[in-house]
Amino acid sequence: MAPKYAPNLRARLPPVALFLQITFIVIFAFCVEIKQEKEKEKENEKLFFYSYAKFQDIHVMVFLGFGFLATFLVRYAFSSSAFGVLVAAMAVQWATILNGFLWSYPSGRKIQIQLKSLVDAELCAASTLVAMGAIQGKTNPVQLLIFALIEVTGFVVNQWIIKTMFRTQIRTHWLYSIVLINIFGAFFGMMTSRLLFHSEMQTKHEKEKAGRTTGLFAMFGTLFLWMFWPSFNSALERKTSVICSTYLSLAVSAVTAMAVSALSSSKGKINLVHVQSSMLAGGVAVSAVVTSTHDLWVAMTIGLCATLLSTLGFRYLKDHLLLVFDCHDTGGVLIVHAVPGILGWFAKLILRVTKLNYTLAVQFAVHHICILLITVSVSLIMGVITGLVLKWSFWKPQQYNKYYDDQAYWEFPNLQAHK
Repeated sequence: MAPKYAPNLRARLPPVALFLQITFIVIFAFCVEIKQEKEKEKENEKLFFYSYAKFQDIHVMVFLGFGFLATFLVRYAFSSSAFGVLVAAMAVQWATILNGFLWSYPSGRKIQIQLKSLVDAELCAASTLVAMGAIQGKTNPVQLLIFALIEVTGFVVNQWIIKTMFRTQIRTHWLYSIVLINIFGAFFGMMTSRLLFHSEMQTKHEKEKAGRTTGLFAMFGTLFLWMFWPSFNSALERKTSVICSTYLSLAVSAVTAMAVSALSSSKGKINLVHVQSSMLAGGVAVSAVVTSTHDLWVAMTIGLCATLLSTLGFRYLKDHLLLVFDCHDTGGVLIVHAVPGILGWFAKLILRVTKLNYTLAVQFAVHHICILLITVSVSLIMGVITGLVLKWSFWKPQQYNKYYDDQAYWEFPNLQAHK
């Protein structure tokens, strides 16, 4: 018999969601307008179709790729995919507003947005979805909305800090955006999960497992991300070398993930959960170096090393994080996104330093490491704030026995008792 759940969202979710949505509509009404195209831009249809194609690719990744990827939990597939849409839709609107005020808000005029503005906003939403993987199944949708607002704010503020502190580096803001999406999101989600930890989570929950059907849908999500990741890395850097390097690094990741998963298994079998996540590690890691080298073998080597670390981390490290640090990471975002991202970050450091003289090399190393430290620090601080806010009883967090279960939020007519 299906467990009975008390309705606990009617007094929280509709007011919070509608209040936020109406507030955003008012802001867009008074402060935002579509940028008027110049005559030369109107005639250049190729530029429009290129921009729209790039937007479509990122759009598919955010809503389909991340949405399906999160459906691996056997009794939480409805919530994983639908709440991902809820979070991403809210994050895109908030990111558009914040980016507009910080980067393109002229005095006395409205925020000017275009297709590129939507791409930038969806990249911020992608960072939120990465972070969401760490707390998946342990929060209700009201908490997730608050989580999304704070995460997007932290990510945009981090970008603003980097651009302000390193003003001499003209392209710093956009150059590091793609790389930092994974690092910032992973550490933010991990710290939030650490603050939400309680003693009952020391043992693995009975519903925290993958099923055949949910595993298949999660693999669809992986394939969407795997196919469109070259567009993700080239969203802000239009170079053929970026696409080629990313694609070949992902190809190496797919092969390496399956080989290492079977090699590390006592029965010599492939673990689908390991493959789903680790075959994206090459795309995450190589995003840091695609502008620093045109040698494809370098990108492929980085993809191999990142996937090796990610797969072994899933096999041996994920459970130890819970035991040692009291940090429960549902989706393994630290291993999938943070570790490959940091690997790629230091690979970029090595590649650039070897091509510069001593003075420039030291300057670049300090600049590069400082950006990483700032990002990690801001993500951890914002994660602490988010964790403290989400722990408030006002949001009615669900009990431990209701974790990873769709029945807490969705109607299932076939399971209703007939009297």
